[in-house]
Amino acid sequence: MTATTSETNNATIPPPTTTAPVVVLDTRVVTGSGGGPDKTILVSPKFLAPYGYEMLCAYLTPPADTGYAEIERKAIKYGAPLYTVPDTGPFDVKLVAALLKLCREKNVQIWHGHDYKTNALGWALSKFHPMHLVSTVHGWVHHTARTPLYYKIDQWSLKRYRRVYCVSQDLLDTCLANGMKPANAMLLENGIDPLDFTRKRSTVEAKHALGLPTDGVLIGAAGRLEPEKAFDTLIRAIHRLREASVPARLAIVGEGHDRTRLEALIAELNLQQHVTLVGWQSDIRGYFEAFDVFALSSLREGLPNVLLEAMALEVPCVATRIAGIPKLITHGQDGLLVEPNDLAQLTTALHELCRDDTLREAYRTAARATIEARYSFARRIQFLARDYDAILGRTDVRRTVGALL
Repeated sequence: MTATTSETNNATIPPPTTTAPVVVLDTRVVTGSGGGPDKTILVSPKFLAPYGYEMLCAYLTPPADTGYAEIERKAIKYGAPLYTVPDTGPFDVKLVAALLKLCREKNVQIWHGHDYKTNALGWALSKFHPMHLVSTVHGWVHHTARTPLYYKIDQWSLKRYRRVYCVSQDLLDTCLANGMKPANAMLLENGIDPLDFTRKRSTVEAKHALGLPTDGVLIGAAGRLEPEKAFDTLIRAIHRLREASVPARLAIVGEGHDRTRLEALIAELNLQQHVTLVGWQSDIRGYFEAFDVFALSSLREGLPNVLLEAMALEVPCVATRIAGIPKLITHGQDGLLVEPNDLAQLTTALHELCRDDTLREAYRTAARATIEARYSFARRIQFLARDYDAILGRTDVRRTVGALL
């Protein structure tokens, strides 16, 4: 294990003191450069510190995973204490030993899991190092034939957790339907730091900086190239817009297993000059600033960070009416909502934004206001810290929040 600095028996857990921070260990399995949850995890330590919590990040990753360097870079950028634990598979005894050693050495009092494996590991390790177990459910998607088994393991583990935070109402409903006690599950939506996601350039300036054409309307999308993102539907919508003489272009930022199929579709529709698969980018804020419109065509999500980021950076958005998105976007007020997998609705919504500069400008302002008022990261962490206090029974902790709120 390397470090980069930049059903629990609660009666046996030592009570927290007021003189030293309570140590929280956030754990996650990751391959490559990670995804949306990592944006939440790695930014959290600096926000939790003023509340009396020392948050450590333990990432389980395959040895020699070259893409993992991006996680390390982000940890340094955000000042997140990162512990890298090599993970060679489901029967890796060394991984379990390394995590137990870390829990004991750091006197971890709260284990915060973020996926089925770390949720199961937390329950097992709590038998040898008593600690409060909490988890964040970011969303479940179907990837392989083993996925249903993983979900069953996750649901079994979560029933034994003190608290489960769900990033959208549908995920909370699923947890309750699977037998979680209502007192142990709650809604905790994603948030972002509006100061970190503030537009610095105009759309035209951003296009020039990236060498993108400035004519027409640039529609953007971002995410893993996987079937549940429904980028094929978005590509077909661009084809329909082009057929209707709407000068729309599309740039999709991200990488994944669906690239070959999407490239074949682009060629089939003769859209090579109008649709670009940009690939993975370490920081996509420059692309957000270049997009005239952001489109999220997903079939399954929790509450996607990319949508929060686009809105914070004042990009008018079209998104599917799924999971936590209808609570984020009020249709016709700060964006547009369409039914998932509905090509006609998606095309119509994009057409509306492409042809109406005034509407796009109105949504820019309204979207930013929504993020500032309801989805700031500081407010999310305030809620999380108060719930940690409740779990620990902290009633006399003195702390200074300062200018974070």
